[in-house]
Amino acid sequence: MTEVEVRAAHNVLEACAQTETIDKVVFTSSATAVIWRDDRKSITADFDERHWSDINFCRKFKLWHALSKTLAEKTAWALAMDRGVNMVSVNAGFVMSPDLSIKNPYLKGAAEMYEDGVFVTVGLNFLVDAHICIYEDVSSYGRYLCFNHVVNRHEDAVELASMLTPSAPSHPQSFDQDLRIIQQRISSKKLNKLTVDFESRPQLEN
Repeated sequence: MTEVEVRAAHNVLEACAQTETIDKVVFTSSATAVIWRDDRKSITADFDERHWSDINFCRKFKLWHALSKTLAEKTAWALAMDRGVNMVSVNAGFVMSPDLSIKNPYLKGAAEMYEDGVFVTVGLNFLVDAHICIYEDVSSYGRYLCFNHVVNRHEDAVELASMLTPSAPSHPQSFDQDLRIIQQRISSKKLNKLTVDFESRPQLEN
């Protein structure tokens, strides 16, 4: 999977570099290319676009989705910078699409993401709108973490689990269930600011 994604990223960016009419490339990546690092628990600041997942860490713990997304995005950035392509990346959380499945490779390490406060999801419409905003706004640059929900409560995790495994029997709530709210440790402030600024600008009439 990693080799296929890296090759695809390279081929797409190479094709874009050879096409003079392309103004901007919006590359869809993943939040898993941001959050997986050996020192993730000791980082004091929130995870944001400046962080990258560690390739060796991903290999060690067989986080193949994170590994492929990280390598593919780095390949795309390297080629974009080398060929002068105007590229922006969208690092999306777990996409809440109609075809949700427990087999989605993003979910490898879900328990650790939850405990670390970095398990984020994004609605399909929100993700589409983010792509449009990032493409159309001339001020967009670099990477953008994209999510609109953080799974940081027990009830959130139970609700997501029931959506992923609808045929599994539901468990009644108990009074001694985990009532913690895990501290959120990931930020999408950069995208939030861009969308607010974009929506506040006057729109040209047709």
